[in-house]
Amino acid sequence: MSDILLEVKNLKTYLDTPRGVLRAVDNISFSIKKGKTFAIVGESGCGKSMTALSIMGLVPEPAGKIAGGEIRLEKDDLASFSEFQMRAVRGKRIAMIFQEPMTSLNPVLTIGDQIRESIYVHKGLKKLEANARVIDLLKAVGIPDPARRIDEYPHQLSGGMKQRVMIAIALAGDPDLLIADEPTTALDVTIQAQVLQLLKDLQAKTGMAILLITHDLGVVYEMADDIAVMYAGEVVELSDRQSFFTTAKHPYSQRLFKSLPSMEKRLMSLEAISGTVPPLTDTFTGCRFEPRCDQAWMFCTQNIPTINKLANGQQVLCHVYTEGLERPKSVAKESETSTQAIALSKKIDKNQNLLKVKNLQVHFPIHKGLFKKIAGYVYAVDGVEMEIKLGQTLALVGESGCGKTTVGKGIIQLLREFTRGEVKFQADNLLNFSDAELREKRADFQIIFQDPYSSMNPRMLVGDIIEEGMISLQIELDKDKREKKVTELLEMVGLSEDMRHRYPHEFSGGQRQRICIARALAVNPKLIVCDEPTSALDVSVQAQILNLLKELQAKLGLAYLFITHDISVVAYLADQIAVMYLGRIVERGAVEEVLTSPKHPYTKALLSAVPVINSENNNKQFLQGDLPSPSNPPKGCHFHPRCPEVIDKCRVAYPICNNDEHSTCCHLYN
Repeated sequence: MSDILLEVKNLKTYLDTPRGVLRAVDNISFSIKKGKTFAIVGESGCGKSMTALSIMGLVPEPAGKIAGGEIRLEKDDLASFSEFQMRAVRGKRIAMIFQEPMTSLNPVLTIGDQIRESIYVHKGLKKLEANARVIDLLKAVGIPDPARRIDEYPHQLSGGMKQRVMIAIALAGDPDLLIADEPTTALDVTIQAQVLQLLKDLQAKTGMAILLITHDLGVVYEMADDIAVMYAGEVVELSDRQSFFTTAKHPYSQRLFKSLPSMEKRLMSLEAISGTVPPLTDTFTGCRFEPRCDQAWMFCTQNIPTINKLANGQQVLCHVYTEGLERPKSVAKESETSTQAIALSKKIDKNQNLLKVKNLQVHFPIHKGLFKKIAGYVYAVDGVEMEIKLGQTLALVGESGCGKTTVGKGIIQLLREFTRGEVKFQADNLLNFSDAELREKRADFQIIFQDPYSSMNPRMLVGDIIEEGMISLQIELDKDKREKKVTELLEMVGLSEDMRHRYPHEFSGGQRQRICIARALAVNPKLIVCDEPTSALDVSVQAQILNLLKELQAKLGLAYLFITHDISVVAYLADQIAVMYLGRIVERGAVEEVLTSPKHPYTKALLSAVPVINSENNNKQFLQGDLPSPSNPPKGCHFHPRCPEVIDKCRVAYPICNNDEHSTCCHLYN
């Protein structure tokens, strides 16, 4: 009896577009074993999600079609199934968790109704039996008080709980294969660890196979048994987990590993992959990765590679491994982004304070009743203190909902009416400024928002978007000089001058983020608040943005408040780190010290949840429950309901924060 559950052979999925036929999936083959996890990794636009949609029979029609190949689920070829036949497969034999749970769940139906729908279709149970099954499923995915939750709507749940509901819907039909498309991309490391462990536990209990689509190599290391690397619609490498993480073979796979940020690379630039994925409407005559490959030679431009099967079982789509074909040493191609030290070109006094925040509070009133009387407050930020020196990067980390973004907006006075405390920018307390005085000062501090596309006007040209700040703040009144500066800024962030005449939708995610950086730099700021600027980016694009930020800091002496939940980015980029929980800083200090010897139990749990490549972490601390409501924080230490080291004092009084260089707000250290 075969242990293969799903076998994909020479699959081709094409889309008709105004620019021609787009070969989203182009002749790929792989197989998934029963009870195992198969991961597909690669950049955005390489065909990962389209592969999953092809397996599910959800290719967008009429533009899209499966142009060839087989998708064999045991004995059945799903590629030849009609839509009517696929309805019996979806949800029952193959289920899918989509990337964004909020847009995948129906906002006008309760979560109970949405889970029951699948049970009615695939299990044929009556209402009472279906209700019992829904409660069992919600228990299985770790949702507390499931009997009450079944009548709640998606907007009443946190991001992690929405993702759990998506998993419950997928499991309702007891599928043989679960497809998880970026199931943890938008989640914090603590929630991510819970969701991944949940998938592992469910797999061990039910014996289902998992097809995991992700660009996070740490998640792949923790979850996968076998791995496929996709690039430009093709599978360029197939490998088991151990071989891939010890000896990745394809030049693209090797460059992905070199792009990863870490503490060891702090003083160096990351070896990012230059360029972008080629348009899949092109007709290729050679290797698709050749323009970005540091091992390519003339033969690669003129000959399409074929799969090479290596002795250890790995399969690689690369001429380097073709038997009898040798790469000439005389034409060795050097990497355009080789690792090099980043030297400071602007002399700054790194001991001089640029920003000093004392007792920052951002409280949002809760209005109730006919006359909208204030019935309470949301304590989004509740007494935050921090310092940022010239040319320094302070990373602010913590779970979603803890107040990180609100701190950033409070500091640069985007929430003036709700903000209290003291925000000293150099010698000036910004909270004492009038609107007119603050407007004159705004050029000194800018923000890069998390989603670059939604933060730009889609009807404005990129050149006008960058120029807008200079006009508004009267930084440069001469039109010719402004246009010259826009050109310089585009070149500074790695974009060409002609791109100023395009609209935001014509750029990739990484390019849009570069445009937002150029817009922030246009007014010559001293401080930039970076709100999750790399959270939605692939590893290779993330490396380009991090290199850019580091180079700009060295060249211009910029200071950053870097808001993120990616600890590897913090380890690479930041000088200082502040850990935030429910509106307050619970630990802060130098990055090396906090990351290597954390003190606060929350920091320990946060760091233990981070997936680390080539590290068997058997001591993960899974935090129970979700972040409490900031409108009704727990008495005593806010973290005590979830703390594994709680003592009686924690339930009574909030701990006093010591003022050491490595500061901790915890009764265990006071």
